Amino acid sequence: MISRRLPPLLALFALLTACGGSEAAKDAAPKTVDDRFPVRIGERTVQMQVAALPAELQKGLMFRKTMGEDQGMLFVFTTPQPQGFYMRNTTLPLDIGYFGPDGELKEIYPMYPLDERTVKSRSRQIQFCLEMNQGWYARNGVQPGARLDLKAVAAALKARGLKPEAAGLK
Repeated sequence: MISRRLPPLLALFALLTACGGSEAAKDAAPKTVDDRFPVRIGERTVQMQVAALPAELQKGLMFRKTMGEDQGMLFVFTTPQPQGFYMRNTTLPLDIGYFGPDGELKEIYPMYPLDERTVKSRSRQIQFCLEMNQGWYARNGVQPGARLDLKAVAAALKARGLKPEAAGLK
């Protein structure tokens, strides 16, 4: 049995998708976790993928074979809490930076390919985590105390069609 509501819904869908072919509509489409956003950390700009949805936070950089020198993945959580990451299905050697809710880099740890031991934060107040190629933080002089540009993170979340307020950002 077909619902009586189906024909009006189909008409609305046809109207919305017919408008979707324009260049303006394509430009307005939300970005995804696969897109990169320029975000400063300390004095360096990194092209970051932004993981914020549960499936993205869980998958992270799994199955990735390569990553550019100044590329990384930023994990955005809704509240500060202790964090822990491991390297299931991840063959790239990485460093993880743990950041407080104010964007301050608190801790940096190496993570090794396919190592499923959890790399835990010492701080209980971690809201942002940035995975970079192993050694990136040291090579670029980015040390605890460096700041993550939270305005750029908020803009990236907005571009993804997400609400920065959910992570305490404006």
